[in-house]
Amino acid sequence: MRPVLGFVKTTLISGLLVILPIGLALLLLVKGVSAARAVVGPIAAQLPAGTRFATPMALLLILAGCFVVGLLVRTVVGQRATRALEQRVLERVPGYTLLRSLTRRVAGEEEGQTFAVALAVIEDALVPAFIVEEHEDGRYTVFVPSVPTPAVGAVYILPRERVHLVDVPFTRAVRCISRWGEGSRELLSAMRTT
Repeated sequence: MRPVLGFVKTTLISGLLVILPIGLALLLLVKGVSAARAVVGPIAAQLPAGTRFATPMALLLILAGCFVVGLLVRTVVGQRATRALEQRVLERVPGYTLLRSLTRRVAGEEEGQTFAVALAVIEDALVPAFIVEEHEDGRYTVFVPSVPTPAVGAVYILPRERVHLVDVPFTRAVRCISRWGEGSRELLSAMRTT
């Protein structure tokens, strides 16, 4: 009975961690469009068939706001503020660092060796993992993601001989994990032998 309860618990938590951010993003978008409609409503009313254009104008206003924030973040002051926010607040949120790394990799912004793909030996099995850092004594701190939610998992400190680097892109490893291991053959064939 305990394994069944454990399975149900971890599955519910994994589902919640996927649905909650999406639901929150949708809720924020709906609230944002509602607030933007209040701003652009009087302007849209002056246009021919103004009520039909209030929602598209509100969406355009939100997109313009996102663009302006994106421009500000690219400035020196914006980058400093972003780093401070990440260090003080966001990095304390579970899974944020992995999601940030994934987003940057998808956008083409490399982060050096952070979150290199690996296969780690846990008990008698090889498991997909990401190298978080390498220690002076040769050991690695690795993050072993949970399937199918790669932002959730466990952290291990393992000796070098139990961590095998894999020459595949970060995004491909995340795709394999989120698809219940489909594509593991590619990870195995790309595993470094040294």
